[in-house]
Amino acid sequence: MFWKRVGLFWVIVLTLVVSACVTTTVKPEDCPAGTQKLAGCPPMGAIRDSDTENLYVERTWGYAEELAVDPILLGRDSENLIVDGMAKFIGSTDQGALYALATRIWMIESAEHTIDVVYYIFRDDLAGHAILGALCAAVQRGVDVRFMVDSLGSSTLKKGNLKALQSCALKAGFMRNADGEITVHKARVQAVIFNASSKTSSNVNRRSHDKLIAVDARFPGKAYAITGGRNVSLDYYGTLEDGSPNTHTYRDADILVHGPADASHDGVPLGVGVETYYSLLFEFDKNKSLKMKRDPANAYRKERDGFRESLATLKALPNVRERYDNMDEYVSQGFHDADLLLGHEIANVINKNVVTKAVENQAESPNSITRILGQLRDSDHKLVRIVSPYLFLARYTDDDGNVIFDDAADILDWLERNPDSRLEIVTNSVLTGENIFTQSVIDMDLAPRLLLSEEQRAQWTKSAEESELNPDFVGSEEWLRAVNHPRLAIYETGKLDDVTFGGDYHHSKLHAKYVIGDDVGYVGTSNLDYRSRLYNSEMGFFFRSEELAKDINDNTDYLISLSYRWGSPEWLEMRQRMRESDGSKASAVRKQRGLYKTLEKSGLIWWF
Repeated sequence: MFWKRVGLFWVIVLTLVVSACVTTTVKPEDCPAGTQKLAGCPPMGAIRDSDTENLYVERTWGYAEELAVDPILLGRDSENLIVDGMAKFIGSTDQGALYALATRIWMIESAEHTIDVVYYIFRDDLAGHAILGALCAAVQRGVDVRFMVDSLGSSTLKKGNLKALQSCALKAGFMRNADGEITVHKARVQAVIFNASSKTSSNVNRRSHDKLIAVDARFPGKAYAITGGRNVSLDYYGTLEDGSPNTHTYRDADILVHGPADASHDGVPLGVGVETYYSLLFEFDKNKSLKMKRDPANAYRKERDGFRESLATLKALPNVRERYDNMDEYVSQGFHDADLLLGHEIANVINKNVVTKAVENQAESPNSITRILGQLRDSDHKLVRIVSPYLFLARYTDDDGNVIFDDAADILDWLERNPDSRLEIVTNSVLTGENIFTQSVIDMDLAPRLLLSEEQRAQWTKSAEESELNPDFVGSEEWLRAVNHPRLAIYETGKLDDVTFGGDYHHSKLHAKYVIGDDVGYVGTSNLDYRSRLYNSEMGFFFRSEELAKDINDNTDYLISLSYRWGSPEWLEMRQRMRESDGSKASAVRKQRGLYKTLEKSGLIWWF
């Protein structure tokens, strides 16, 4: 049953990690008595703290060599524990986007011990440079920083800027222990490129699609982590560099989790699982550590100054400053007590035969997001809602072509077995979607397999003149009955009041990724397309909380208010208006059936 989990705890992973490092001695720099004023020497009164020493070693790049097993295999095989925590949903409105940015800055600036950052897309714009500025200041006050970006998703990010971030540690402060005492361990910035394309052993098709900032993860009461769909770029946060509204901000969502000091975790705090997951991903053997130039103090001075200026500029923007000045109140409200479970797809980066053995690979990974979500079909939730910009219905066959798994068939079977239940899906349309290939799969495969009969599907995939432009087909009682299924609705964002059609509203791309049942759900990074299911490292939090589910349902209602139902007259009219317009999207909707057939026949569908 969904949410009923029994398995190995993350403490098993931690036991392996700690047992490998407790005998390691990390010596402070040689600072003879009376020379604590020298550069690099700890201040007078700094203590040697065993917990900080262990933490320091475990967070060191290259530590995987100390382990007796591949860190990715550890992540795959160790079953996570459901823990107590608090969670807050940051939704898809324009205000939600601004608060999502302010929250990230606040987390970094409030960190006292450690910060872990990983992003698929991290851009060289005001948002990216401001976060680098906040991280630079953090290490200089004694916070140990690890930073990781995907080599493909962040290919435009100047690696010199990451080296400049590392150079901030030249003036690093010393780490503090749980009691706030200064220790002899100097804080660091360790910057890593995930699955670096420059390494001959890398696999360009295996990506870290993770999006995470975790602060003070090992310190209950201080631990916070945020994940969801938002990358680091102004495209996700509601503002342009001059402070004017960004009308093209993605409709996205995040979950902010917090580990209270008094929560009961059976010995495993919430942040432990988060930091351990990060450590295992950080130690992937295809990653690459960055090396600074000679004389880094001067070589990267301009970049460091630029980071500080960007942070000050961003925080001074009126729309950002309004939210940031309200952060103390914002992070004290809207949290709900929740059972939380970290799910991930870390095994994807090493799995073999990912298509032909998709079912077997998933079965070997107890924390798999798609595996846990599949258990929803063993429940009787009255309402299940799926929000994803690139949702696919997986269909796997064996070597002989026999179907061994069919998402569409399973969903329809679930509806048949639960006559009082309803499923709603929210995704992009040809207006709001930016990936013309995945949109063709949604419109030519996902919706038809769920809503249409076999005969109707065959008709729908014919030319536009024979299908959606044929009033005898889309105006028939059979069509209207199918697309107005009483217990299955597919909504696509975007409406005819968009500026594209002469209206006054900007319908932005949907980018949120979450699933909710009655009182349980998931918020994370997975699009639930083939790439997320089979190739990418992905992460997110499962939760049980009626109050949190209500907040996410309210957000879903908002997204539906910006949508048309697939197959409706308004939806068909929007497609026709797009078809008659100019530009790449117009061309894509005219060619959508051909695009889908090409993807299906060529096998390229597995790459999206």
